[in-house]
Amino acid sequence: MGVVFGEIIFAEQNMGYDFIKNYCESMDIELASDYPEDKLISTMTIDTLIVKNEKGIEIKGIGNQINGMDSDVYEVTLLGVPYPLYEEEFPHHVKAHNEMFKEKKITHHNNG
Repeated sequence: MGVVFGEIIFAEQNMGYDFIKNYCESMDIELASDYPEDKLISTMTIDTLIVKNEKGIEIKGIGNQINGMDSDVYEVTLLGVPYPLYEEEFPHHVKAHNEMFKEKKITHHNNG
């Protein structure tokens, strides 16, 4: 299982802190953090959130979160994306992970 995240590009300008906060309040979704003075918010899992790839196929995980602020960006994080979907959708992450743990050979020179 893997974890992935990415920037949210909202379809409309009026989406952001106020939209997310109102949605969470109306749907009884717990907030992990909320700083209204900075328009910064972080949610717990939103069960109704659906994330799709470019082909329109849903990428399911065991949880998700949205976090960000109006003066910066908003990101969505998907937790527990199962194999083999994770490897199919995010081969670059799998490759980077494998490279990080690849056994490195050490050569010893004898100056004898």
